[in-house]
Amino acid sequence: MMIAAVALVVVILLVAFILIPRGPKYGHTKKVDSNVTYDKPARMYTKAEVSLHNKRTDCWVIIKDKVYDVTSYVEEHPGGDAILDHAGDDSTEGFFGPQHATRVFDMINDFYIGDLKL
Repeated sequence: MMIAAVALVVVILLVAFILIPRGPKYGHTKKVDSNVTYDKPARMYTKAEVSLHNKRTDCWVIIKDKVYDVTSYVEEHPGGDAILDHAGDDSTEGFFGPQHATRVFDMINDFYIGDLKL
């Protein structure tokens, strides 16, 4: 009887592992190629347009000539308000700084909204 109960628990755990969603929202990240191709044509933004989004409640950043809306991440940012240091501006240098774990490179694509118009 004890073996049957243990087997049942193992089966339930395996099924839960398979069915429970995983992704950045749930604390897991997926490996994403840095040369990502997107399904639709990229929206183009000027630096002036991006500069208007420079607040905690409306925060866009530029990283390597790509534009990201990180507003929903500002409150979760482990570095606190440091994410706001370059709100509405180029954050490439800070993004690639030693303070970031490699997982930020995987999750940034979730915030991509377009390319910087050069």
